[in-house]
Amino acid sequence: MNLHNHTVNVLSLNYILGHDIYVNKLEVSKLVNNAKTIQIFLPNGNPRGVKIAEVTNRTVQAILIPRNELNDAKSREEITNVGLYFLFGKDEEKAKPQIYIGEAEDCYERIKQHNKNKDFWDAAIVIVTNNKQNQFTKTDVKFLENYSYEMCKKVNRFTLDQTVPTKSFVPEWRQADLFDLFKTIKLLLGTLGYPVFDNLRNKHKNFEVKDEMLYCKNKEIEARGEYNEEGFVVFKGSQMALDLRNSYKKGESLRQKLINEGIVIKKEKYYVFVNDYLFSSPSAAAGTVKGTSSNGWIDWKNENEITLDELKRQ
Repeated sequence: MNLHNHTVNVLSLNYILGHDIYVNKLEVSKLVNNAKTIQIFLPNGNPRGVKIAEVTNRTVQAILIPRNELNDAKSREEITNVGLYFLFGKDEEKAKPQIYIGEAEDCYERIKQHNKNKDFWDAAIVIVTNNKQNQFTKTDVKFLENYSYEMCKKVNRFTLDQTVPTKSFVPEWRQADLFDLFKTIKLLLGTLGYPVFDNLRNKHKNFEVKDEMLYCKNKEIEARGEYNEEGFVVFKGSQMALDLRNSYKKGESLRQKLINEGIVIKKEKYYVFVNDYLFSSPSAAAGTVKGTSSNGWIDWKNENEITLDELKRQ
């Protein structure tokens, strides 16, 4: 036995173990720093009814109101204050869910007007403060309305059907406060099931690691994407087959929506995604890009030809 080599190996092992412990401590530290406690109050005791969400130690609260409970919600004093609001819905003719972003001095009265003249929405979320001594001003919510619109447009998860809100003048020191409050608004919306401002791609993944990027290919097209907690995201630049095979007629409606809304554009030999797009499942994503029935768990593979099924289900 070569004692010198043995000593070097032990030292190397100790270094590696020590490095792993250090890295794990960093990861734990990141988790602790990112941890949040969110309180969700059900004023009627109905988990599908009105919900009031807030982060402990923060002054912003989000109040989710199903459209059919709008009249009952008028007794909530919070929603009669100055605030920002979002209307959410789904048009069966569109590939993405819809959103309307607004502000009002009395959010309940404004949403009641929308109840009469806007058909698409089925839920509203009102953003107000939970501190009577520190209420939003009209200038604050105008600024947040414009910023929310711009961020929603940038992330591109929802279809916006409205004019660009006017941007109010806000001093630099107050802008810093409002940007900080916006982070809480983003978190609360996502917690209530509406991740309006969250990127479709998982920002924690490293796509330089071969296992993280997934591919779906045949002789006609090549698509890239990721499987995450919401479904399957096909990345911008991916290709989609020009023609739909007869065996996949059920995919015709979604493909046509993608074309009509400019999410894909036609090239000489295929369509190209001009934005990331979230599909409900790996199979829906694979079937759409290939234009035929597909088992996405088998057809999506990493660079080493390992299937999504092997990566996630075995």
